[in-house]
Amino acid sequence: MNADSDDCTLTADSQYVELAVEVFAMLADATRVRLILALRHGELPVNVLAEKAGKSAAAVSQHLAKMRLARMVATRQEGTKVYYRLQDGHAWQLVADAIHQAEHTLGTAPHHTTAPHSLKRETGA
Repeated sequence: MNADSDDCTLTADSQYVELAVEVFAMLADATRVRLILALRHGELPVNVLAEKAGKSAAAVSQHLAKMRLARMVATRQEGTKVYYRLQDGHAWQLVADAIHQAEHTLGTAPHHTTAPHSLKRETGA
């Protein structure tokens, strides 16, 4: 289903609100955000992800296991190496939006002169 055409899920009484909160909770960790940023261009093995995140391979493996259960990442095994990739673009988009929000909060990004497309549609702006 396309989120742009399914306005009924974007209401305050949506059945998906609690699940959305769980998604945000999963992303409320700097290591997981770094992992998503590292995976945005394609799949990587744990040791490379650990280096990029600045954490031990064991710690990164634990984060990736949780992210896999949350269906944010998927795996592919090649011999003894396991490669991780983003399951889809949604986690990446959430992280990108959060980083853009942080830039705006710090005043390092220009303010928008118009509402984002989705807000225009919902508010009729």
